Amino acid sequence: MRQRHVQSFYPDHLAHCFGCGRLNDEGHQIKSYWDGEESVCLFKPEPKYISIPGYVYGGMLASLIDCHGTATAAAAGYRAERRPMDSQPALRYLTASLHVDYLKPTPSGITLQVRGRVQEVRGRKVVVQEWIIANGEITVRGLVVATQVPDSLVLELLQRTGD
Repeated sequence: MRQRHVQSFYPDHLAHCFGCGRLNDEGHQIKSYWDGEESVCLFKPEPKYISIPGYVYGGMLASLIDCHGTATAAAAGYRAERRPMDSQPALRYLTASLHVDYLKPTPSGITLQVRGRVQEVRGRKVVVQEWIIANGEITVRGLVVATQVPDSLVLELLQRTGD
């Protein structure tokens, strides 16, 4: 991908998430991009994320839906406000609701494609429909309701991190 990923725009005090935080050395550090009207993330789970031999653990899959959904929400928030992702104030979203349907076992050892489509942007809330594709088949569907991080929490995090 030639464009910058959504997570690269997260300010330091909001970039520590286990799934998508670029400052979390132990985390997944997923990277989400726009692909037309959809968002996309390519991710190859490590072998330790196993459910049964040959298949990815469902919690890992849910975390991909979760974090790709909040990144998509952030990107959608900027689009809705018609401003670039590096503009201030920074927009960051948290999961208010996460729904995941496992359609079939997801094979391990391959790069998964996580895709999202924004269903709704209303005020501080964004709803994102998502799906995970493995070997050309949809194995997981999800829905994330994300809400913009409250200003009071942003201030608290700024004080904690000293940014």
